[in-house]
Amino acid sequence: MKKWKLTIALITGLSYFGQLQGQSQSEPAPVYHQVKGYLSFIIPMVTFNKNETTTQFEKATTIGFPFGINIYYGEKFGFSLEITPTIQWSQPSGGQSTSKTSNVLFDPGPMFRFKNNFTIITRLAFETQGRYGFTPVFNKVYLKTKDVNYFVALSLPARFGNSQPASVGINLQFGFTFN
Repeated sequence: MKKWKLTIALITGLSYFGQLQGQSQSEPAPVYHQVKGYLSFIIPMVTFNKNETTTQFEKATTIGFPFGINIYYGEKFGFSLEITPTIQWSQPSGGQSTSKTSNVLFDPGPMFRFKNNFTIITRLAFETQGRYGFTPVFNKVYLKTKDVNYFVALSLPARFGNSQPASVGINLQFGFTFN
């Protein structure tokens, strides 16, 4: 009888110790400041100004390739610096198709992180085309893996300057962060 009690106590103790070890190894408490890089691509779906509405694929095809770093100061707040070179392809009717790097955007801003992997980023915008403005971004991580987190984002760029009418757009972005 004593052997059974000793065996049960030993198994219970080892089981409890194993649970503690499993908990500490499976989810360590995050340590802040964290710096993570990311890559993505962005498609400007539509842009509105007082003179016209421009949609993707209408006159040209434009795609941006944002890359940057996110600095996480805590669970709910961070800072992001994004640089986006943009390539544009066009084919005038009856003309030769062209492609070019049309712009580079510098886009810094604070990140406000919420539950369910949702983040709002309020970016400033400085373009090499001479335009400037701001870009609110609504970002959602939809898949987490050990090495990479995949995200989708909707951004609403507002631009001013360079003797052009003010504009507002809707962009769709897909990318991944490195863990």
